[in-house]
Amino acid sequence: MSGAEPLVLAIDQGTSSTKALLVDRAGAIVASADAPLTQSHPRSGWVEQSATEILSSVRTAVARCLSGADREKVAGVGFSTQRESLLLWDRATGRPLGPMLSWQDQRTAGSCLQLRADGAGELVRTVSGLPLDPMFSALKARWLLDEYDPDRTRSRAGELCLGTVDSWLLSRLCGEHLSEVGNASRTQLLDVRARAWDQRLLDLFEVPAEVLPRVVASTGPFPGLKQLSPLRDGIPVAAVMGDSHAALFAHAGWRPGCVKATYGTGSSIMSLAASSTDTPDGVCLTVAWDDGEPRWALEGNIRSSGATLAWLGELFGATPDELMVEAARDSDGIHIVPAFGGLGAPWWDDGASATISGLTLASRRPALARAALESIAFQVEDVVAAVERHVGRVDTLLADGGPSVNAVLMQLQADTSGRRVERALARNLSALGVAYLAGRSLGVWTPDELDGLPRDREAFEPREPPRSREHRMDAWHTAVARARLRCE
Repeated sequence: MSGAEPLVLAIDQGTSSTKALLVDRAGAIVASADAPLTQSHPRSGWVEQSATEILSSVRTAVARCLSGADREKVAGVGFSTQRESLLLWDRATGRPLGPMLSWQDQRTAGSCLQLRADGAGELVRTVSGLPLDPMFSALKARWLLDEYDPDRTRSRAGELCLGTVDSWLLSRLCGEHLSEVGNASRTQLLDVRARAWDQRLLDLFEVPAEVLPRVVASTGPFPGLKQLSPLRDGIPVAAVMGDSHAALFAHAGWRPGCVKATYGTGSSIMSLAASSTDTPDGVCLTVAWDDGEPRWALEGNIRSSGATLAWLGELFGATPDELMVEAARDSDGIHIVPAFGGLGAPWWDDGASATISGLTLASRRPALARAALESIAFQVEDVVAAVERHVGRVDTLLADGGPSVNAVLMQLQADTSGRRVERALARNLSALGVAYLAGRSLGVWTPDELDGLPRDREAFEPREPPRSREHRMDAWHTAVARARLRCE
């Protein structure tokens, strides 16, 4: 690059869009672009996306981001990706055999219940670090294989590829069937401590090993990129991470006591684990990243946070931003428990039902909007409390993601949690995080330089008296219990 200041290109492939950022050596974003994505809901509980549309969105976002930029300054590329979503494709042609099943998809809930009844939950939790839940990829894998290769003949012959979004993009853009270890640890097919596919889990979910990608570290080695214009062929892929893992890395998650909440379609609360030996209660054990030294994390996943506002907005013909603006100062006793596909952490109850309680003839849209915001804050606090049981007192919660730009939500989170909330002022932390890891791998930053990069934040201190906060949390838990009630 003839002495030019290097740039790192980060590609963040998410549920609703793909974003591309150019990051310079000072850690500043010098260019960005995005390409929106769609979802389909062919049946109740089914959530699908098009793998070809996802690949096209990556090409579009990169081309837009690099328009007007000097591509020769790009030292390398990092990918952060949505996790747990899964697809099946033909190895020879690269053609998907069906839709990509989203992480939100609940079509395998019945199979999940049956496996639990058969006593498989303990094995799955102990080996994979994850509760037996339809959010994860393993039952999606079985569903896809049952649909398109029922006798597993093509899979065992090596003719098919099964993979998460990182696998799909690496296959199409680098030419090899690989999966980054953090993403692989979300499939429920990996021994989370050994960081290798586990034959007991493969047998349980009826997934032949031959259909799976090779697991590699977060910093590879990966093959060079091909045919991702306007980048030159052979440019290195220096890092791949799951989006939530990348956000934790952007927060300098290697520092002791760092606990972050990423607000998006769903939400992820994550902190590095002190040890990989525990089987945590209420939250997951997952591989955070592996840059030559594997690090594990505790994580709790919330299925519907920003999605709750989007749903309510569609119901009323309003945007989520409009709802945030008009939200009342009090929900007037209304609680929304957004268990549209069951509840994630810390309950892991895919049989829970979405409920709205406390409605009266006087209830209006502003109170419902407030209840939707409160549902986000309540769910996040439930998971932070579960993480706290394993890592010790959490005084400060680091926040990022689209909905975190709303100051009302951040103050509500501080009041609901009774903790200081520090909101990252930089947007797109998942992209920034993988840019940081890629840049460190490329030598753009030393570890000390990376630790010293600016991470500007805005703080929100709790204002609500403890007694009032406890009363609100008790009322929320009553609403959750109602959503989890089974009627025989």
